Amino acid sequence: MAAFILRRLAQSILVMLVVSLVAFYMFQFLGDPINQMVGIDTPQAEREALRERLGLNDPMIIRFGKFVMNAAQLDFGLSYQHKQPVVDLLMERMPATIELSLVSAIIAFCLALPAGVYTGLYRHRWSSKALLTLSLIGISIPTFLIGILFIYLFAVILGWLPSFGRGDVLTLPGGWTTGLFTVSGLKAIILPATTLGLFTLTLIMRLIRAEMLEVLRTDYIKFARARGLTNRAVNFGHALKNTLVPVITVTGLLLGNLIAFAIITESVFQWPGMGRLFLQAIQEVDLPVMSAYLVMISFLFVVINLIVDILYYVVDPRLRVEGHGGGH
Repeated sequence: MAAFILRRLAQSILVMLVVSLVAFYMFQFLGDPINQMVGIDTPQAEREALRERLGLNDPMIIRFGKFVMNAAQLDFGLSYQHKQPVVDLLMERMPATIELSLVSAIIAFCLALPAGVYTGLYRHRWSSKALLTLSLIGISIPTFLIGILFIYLFAVILGWLPSFGRGDVLTLPGGWTTGLFTVSGLKAIILPATTLGLFTLTLIMRLIRAEMLEVLRTDYIKFARARGLTNRAVNFGHALKNTLVPVITVTGLLLGNLIAFAIITESVFQWPGMGRLFLQAIQEVDLPVMSAYLVMISFLFVVINLIVDILYYVVDPRLRVEGHGGGH
């Protein structure tokens, strides 16, 4: 177990170095950040002094080395546009993005699990076929269009829910802000969380259905039925348990996707999260914010994948047997 975790940690560090290099190098061609920081009448001497102070005249390899060393200490420098530490800007908006992604994942998984099991067990019923047809909506329609339709229906026509913003938030000990304890905050998160989680919901539902159909055809399920076990015991005690093993991996990866691709949802609903900050940074050529955002999102992906790998190792005994047998 320890060797497995150490091997995964080494792989994670290598991935982070590669991602950091790509993120750092890619944004060097988006334009001159000095033009965004000063006015058009700023003398050339002041521009050069500012460029020198920010280290923009250093060779690329030195700048990248400084970036990695500082990033390891959560020091991403100052935002060119906001004139504040980048880490403060990200930490200020991270609770909103994490909260939105987690609520989306909970909605998606809580709805996908019963829907996937039902459509797997009763695949010939018309209700199962109707659920599968509806699930195509979540896959086929772009997220921004679903968000706009939700706003039009539930905010404009019905007036039940707010169309933008995060509502009232409370500050918990440690500086973490949340809207889950206020009425307006709960109302505000329903539409964006549902919009963001719809794609994930359909994928998990179809995955669970496919796994259920596969497991129900195996010999040990037939043997369990031959022993006289009830359908409830066979379906939920044997089939569902084995179905969830691959679902753990996919759900973990999808949670990372929710965090990374919340940008579009945050833009549609004007959600004050990291995604909106990243889009603003692109418009303003704020290189430190863009690089830091990608590195932090990649770090979240790596951490989630690491946790998923460890859970998979714990849940699936075959991996432990392979590990002890030297990978044969």
